Amino acid sequence: MLPATPLPRAGEIYLDARSPSRALRVSWHEEAGVVVLSLWRANVCVSTFQLPVEEVPDLLDVLRAGLDASYASALAHRRATRLSDAG
Repeated sequence: MLPATPLPRAGEIYLDARSPSRALRVSWHEEAGVVVLSLWRANVCVSTFQLPVEEVPDLLDVLRAGLDASYASALAHRRATRLSDAG
């Protein structure tokens, strides 16, 4: 396996909720017209996915919809908890 390479200037790393040795690395490759999503275990890249830049808005829409639904659910749960604590 090849050693880990530095991220391009436009990129980020997100740690997996299950283990800090697992990560998602997101890197923009403007010259190729793709965003690369790569899965890492420790310092080893185990998988990559090249998303064409024109499909990024669709991915963002899916993530936004999931975030909105999760937030609404968490807010409803918080309100229900407050009402039961008060009552």
